[in-house]
This record gives sequence, structure tokens and C-alpha cells, in this order.
Amino acid sequence: MKNPTIKIQETEILSDNHYVLNKVTFDYQKNDNSWISHKREVYDRGNGAAILLYNLKKKTVVLTRQFRLPTYLNGNKSGMMIEVCAGLLDQDNPEQCIIRETEEETGYQILKVKKIMETYTSPGAVTEILHLFIGEYDDTMKISEGGGLESEQENIDVIEMLFDDAYQMISNGKINDAKTIILLQYGKININL
Repeated sequence: MKNPTIKIQETEILSDNHYVLNKVTFDYQKNDNSWISHKREVYDRGNGAAILLYNLKKKTVVLTRQFRLPTYLNGNKSGMMIEVCAGLLDQDNPEQCIIRETEEETGYQILKVKKIMETYTSPGAVTEILHLFIGEYDDTMKISEGGGLESEQENIDVIEMLFDDAYQMISNGKINDAKTIILLQYGKININL
């Protein structure tokens, strides 16, 4: 059911090069019942999934490191980011997506994941819903080096580290990716790492 306090008047495509950037003109009914008009740019890059891979016995997590141009353009001197494994949903569901991405990026073939939440990544401008998962791994699940797909021009480093060291990297600023912070905090609260 549509929200009767919002009326979309026009949607104009500004770019559809890789993802879609629209300019949306809409009317919004305020609490006093008066109407105001807005124009907003909305970026649609699809939905995604991310996972905290953890090993209870070793008290470790698997993270990735890769270059992220937008962070480089906004003050990250190296452009490198340490993150949990993540990817965009293609034609698959979130669970299938994160299992596929885990193997492509980290080289671990996992079969069982647990969804813990959904979150909007930047609700003021981006439509993306990010499905967050946790999954246990062990050394027997490592079937390749990972690193991402050459066809997608990915160049991903796989990092296995103690959970406590990863968690400390939040407070010292070495991990500043929102999905990674959320999942590490979930791990701190809900998993005995």
C-alpha cells in the first residue's frame, strides 16, 4: 500500500552508466496537513549482503582489504578499506549472494549462514538495503585464495586476525566502514569471541 502523504510527481534519470541516479520530484504532506514539494537525487545501486566470518575455536575473523575510490576522494589517503566480505545481489537472494561472495572474495566455501538484520546504508540518498549475516568458518572450508573475480576487476586482500584485534581497530580508526563496525559490534555482544 502506498503512503498517501507522499506523491511522486516526476522521476528523471540523470545517469544509468553503471547504477541509476534519478532526480525525483515529490510532494510530501507535513504534520500540519500542508503540502511541500521536494527535489532529491536518489542513487539506486541495488541491494547487498555482508557477512562476519568467525572462528570460535581460534577466536578469529576473516576480513578483506581493498581500494575504495569514493573514500580516497573524500580524505582516505591510501583509499584502502578493511571490511567484512560483502557484495551486491545479482539475481540471487541475500543468502545465496553472501555464500557466493564469501567464496569469491575470501576463498572460504561456507554452507550455513545466519541473517541478523537488514539496514539502509545511507537513507538520505541511496536506496540500498544491506542484509547482514554471520557465519562460522574453519580451515577445512578454505578452497581457494579468494581475492575476488578478475572479470569484476577485483583486487581483494584476505585478512584473518584475532577478533579482539579487529574490534580494537574500530576505536583506533583503522576500521571505519559502517557494515563492518555493525557486524563486529554484533560479534562482541552476541558471539563468545
